[in-house]
Amino acid sequence: MDDTPTVEVSGTPKPDPQNTANNASNEVEMGGTQETPNPQSKPTEKSEQTATATEDIILIDAQNEPEPPTPAKKSGGFKFLDFLTAPIVEIYVGQGEKQTKMTAHQTLLLDSPFLSEFVDKLDSSSERRIDLPDEDVEAFGCFLQFGYTRDYTFSEPDTPASSEEPEGATDKSGEELLRHARIYTLAEKLGLPALKSLAHTKIHRVDSTPRGELSYARYVYTHTSREDTTIRRPVASYWAARGHLLRHDVQEAWESICLEVPEFTTDVLRILMDWKEKAGPEQAESTPRVRKRLRA
Repeated sequence: MDDTPTVEVSGTPKPDPQNTANNASNEVEMGGTQETPNPQSKPTEKSEQTATATEDIILIDAQNEPEPPTPAKKSGGFKFLDFLTAPIVEIYVGQGEKQTKMTAHQTLLLDSPFLSEFVDKLDSSSERRIDLPDEDVEAFGCFLQFGYTRDYTFSEPDTPASSEEPEGATDKSGEELLRHARIYTLAEKLGLPALKSLAHTKIHRVDSTPRGELSYARYVYTHTSREDTTIRRPVASYWAARGHLLRHDVQEAWESICLEVPEFTTDVLRILMDWKEKAGPEQAESTPRVRKRLRA
């Protein structure tokens, strides 16, 4: 019966002075790895504060580093919810029988400095309507498509003639070049560099005929400024390099544009003379000398 106390499991054992001392020493030695308070924790807190301060300094320095180029407004952090919560604006494009009513979210229109001026004049209590009688209906529709999708495509009519043309076929009439060119000039007016760049890229993917290229050249030189060398320079270079061969297919149209659009003629001649000058003196000396006037 005297052995009964030694069999107790649920009770708390009586403290032993020697064991208590040993346990205390063990607890002190293992205090660094336990969650119990440790007398040596003060240096640890200082080190943690130092580490935190170092991290803060690193974050501050990172903010001073040059940021990457900001992406296009609609392709980056734009939230589509901004469209869904924006009011709808009615836009009447064109005039007469060709006038077309279009609708768009106001948020999309604010991307354009030109259209933003119209939006600022809208009264919330009246009809939200914008009239653009001088704009091309198809080009403006492509602008709206670009605003929502960052790309645009042409809707082809369901006719036998159009269905017979395979994809990537030669643009015989030059109409495809003109359609992209209209979007280019519209993007310039609306103040949308991204749309201008996209239209210019699509222009260079079109394979056209001499007549189509000449119609495109006339449009470019009558609807863009002299300073817009981005679109004018390739046109002039094209005709400077191939005009001596292509003009035979479009002789009458070639003579007409040279007389009616002097800026086009001047650019082509300037490029030809630059090429001649860069060829060197040897080629210049090989050119036969001729008199400006015949002898009497």
